[in-house]
Amino acid sequence: MVHNHTFGQAEPRTGEARTRLVVILTALTMVVEIVAGLAFGSMALLADGLHMASHAAALGFAWLAYVLARRHANDPRLSFGSGKVNTLAGFTSAVILAVFALMMAGESLHRLFAPVAIAFDQAIVVAVLGLVVNGVSVLILQDRHRHGDGDGGDHHHEHEHHHDHNLRAAHLHVLADTLTSILAIVALLAARLLGAVWMDPAMGIVGGALVAIWAWNLARDTAAVLLDRQAPDRVTDEVRRALAQAGRIEVLDLHVWSIGPGVRAAIVSVSSPEPLRRRDIAELIPDDLGIAHLTIEVRETE
Repeated sequence: MVHNHTFGQAEPRTGEARTRLVVILTALTMVVEIVAGLAFGSMALLADGLHMASHAAALGFAWLAYVLARRHANDPRLSFGSGKVNTLAGFTSAVILAVFALMMAGESLHRLFAPVAIAFDQAIVVAVLGLVVNGVSVLILQDRHRHGDGDGGDHHHEHEHHHDHNLRAAHLHVLADTLTSILAIVALLAARLLGAVWMDPAMGIVGGALVAIWAWNLARDTAAVLLDRQAPDRVTDEVRRALAQAGRIEVLDLHVWSIGPGVRAAIVSVSSPEPLRRRDIAELIPDDLGIAHLTIEVRETE
């Protein structure tokens, strides 16, 4: 019997459409800012437009990951389907976020000791525009299923195995930009109204630190999936309890790991003095654990 290893990855995910929408919104804002910057001679607008270009590229990468995962879902070279393309994209985004955080902190430290002239009015307009665009993007990309850290941690929550790391990465990208806009507005107003010019680089350092923390958490969770980390105790305990219902079954070995968003694989080795059919054991595993690929080894004991 030939097994299907697509595990639903060939179907478009909700995150794909939302990410594509944000890519278009970001790209349009980028064009407006660059054109306005060139037309009005505003370096602040031009600089933010170029920043938006890098932002659009990062989000475009997240959207491309959805497309590649869907198109290669039936690739026979991928043993457990293309689900981990999603997680790989999330890990790559975490690295990009970490670089972004270092750049923010580095530039802010430089400006703290070597202040530059700031065109406050133009800079505030740019920051407000960025806040509006990124705020809308955050709402679009909000992961409504997220209640914890997924398979990267041991948090107990109902939708644990449904988490989309790629969508989370895209959400963190726009969240980082939203945070940057908010901090920039606060710092610029403080500098313009109170003369506290040091607030601008100080807020940049704070923003860089927060983005670095987000990047670390995302990298930790995605790396756990890429390295086939054992599923949380809640999942393995439920499997053991389910198998215990079949009588005198001893679980000799159990491995449960994530192979994609909402999809897990499992290998279970059991022994019993009574004859057991693999099909009967498979039917004991709860459906809500998301185990789509199950390998069972039965050893009969005397």
